[in-house]
Amino acid sequence: MEILIAFLFMLAIALAAGLLLLVFSHLFAVNKNPLEKTIRECLPGVNCGACGYKGCDDYAAALAENTAKPNLCIPGAQKVADQISDILGIEKTQVEDVVAFVACNGHCGATYPIAQYEGVQTCHAASMLYGGTNACRFGCLGLGDCAAVCPSKAICIADGIARVDTSKCVGCGMCTHTCPKQIITMLPQEAAVAVMCGNKQKGADARKACKNACIGCKKCEKACPNGAIAVTDNLAVIDYNKCTGCGLCADDCPTGCLKKVYFPDLPENYDPHALVK
Repeated sequence: MEILIAFLFMLAIALAAGLLLLVFSHLFAVNKNPLEKTIRECLPGVNCGACGYKGCDDYAAALAENTAKPNLCIPGAQKVADQISDILGIEKTQVEDVVAFVACNGHCGATYPIAQYEGVQTCHAASMLYGGTNACRFGCLGLGDCAAVCPSKAICIADGIARVDTSKCVGCGMCTHTCPKQIITMLPQEAAVAVMCGNKQKGADARKACKNACIGCKKCEKACPNGAIAVTDNLAVIDYNKCTGCGLCADDCPTGCLKKVYFPDLPENYDPHALVK
């Protein structure tokens, strides 16, 4: 009988608590904008933060309140931007196409290891031990943290460094956040030239660490007819607002760290929602 009484007492408490929760959920419920759910269904759900918001839910809420632009979802590309514009009944705007680029050409034939690492096989873990095992302290560690977070499987590790298949890259930028060396950057899709180096050492030291390193010789500066390149902290930097893609800087680069590049568009049948399946 005592056990039964105790059981009934606990059941009564549970029912009372449930009833209170039900009442409070109705009293303090937050009424959402009906547009928010419709917009959220358009977004891919990658929650990459490329739009500048914490995730797709926050971006959808901002769009529903008309406090955000409809073209900020990079993984969703133009297709999602157009859908959002149609829902909101506003003019369609162009999405800025960007792709991930690994600013390192320190493959196995260009640089060399100075230690043997046997710890946790992640770039973050390896970088915590004297910056990694490579002679170049600025280069790719090649353990694939970026590949692990890429939702479109656009990154692989080949010949010791990360490489991006830009025909698959959706421009979410998740790889840039996870790289401990910060050598992955987002470039405009129309870029025709890129710097494949992140070494900021002086020329002789950089070349000693990697034969493909930028040596800060400023030949690219002199070759560029538009003033689009400047050597800052011993490293060439391209201003893509000025670059016309002539390629003269790449032709004059003595180490080949300036490369002519081509980034193809995503396929026409690209489905942003497939990224989270």
